[in-house]
Amino acid sequence: MYLALLASSEGAAGAPMSPFEVNFGLFFWTWIVFGMLFLLLKKYAWPAILSMTEQREETIRRHLGEAEEAHAKAQALLAEQQKLLGESRTQAQAIMAEAKSAAEKERAVAVQKTREEQDQLLARARREIAAEGEKARQELRREAVDLSLAAASKLIGERLSADADKKIVLDYLASLEKSH
Repeated sequence: MYLALLASSEGAAGAPMSPFEVNFGLFFWTWIVFGMLFLLLKKYAWPAILSMTEQREETIRRHLGEAEEAHAKAQALLAEQQKLLGESRTQAQAIMAEAKSAAEKERAVAVQKTREEQDQLLARARREIAAEGEKARQELRREAVDLSLAAASKLIGERLSADADKKIVLDYLASLEKSH
């Protein structure tokens, strides 16, 4: 079969036997077709391809420029955001410190108010105790006067006037208090 193929290829009109053989007729027509195709492509296809390529390059340049601008804006916004974040942190710390000092002041005021109330309660309690003590002493004096009068009237056997009796006993008790 190979031999038949080889024999048929030898019979073809001027076809080379080997790929390394040169056929000048084929060579000439190939250059003619290439030249005409080159001229057609140069006249019609190349300008369209070049204009599309240039448009594409311009679009890419424009997109790169826009991307660089967007990147610069993003960097500026990031820097501004970081600055604002730092300022807000500073403000938050100031607010916290202010709130803390206000709470301390409020606590100090509350403690002072509580101390004042305690002092007032203590003073009132002392006054009440003193008043109750005085009241108890007065009651004790009256009881002592009544008992003294009762004992004196039994000893004397007669009853003196109530006002005179009380005056005598009160004078005696006053003289005892002065001696102590």
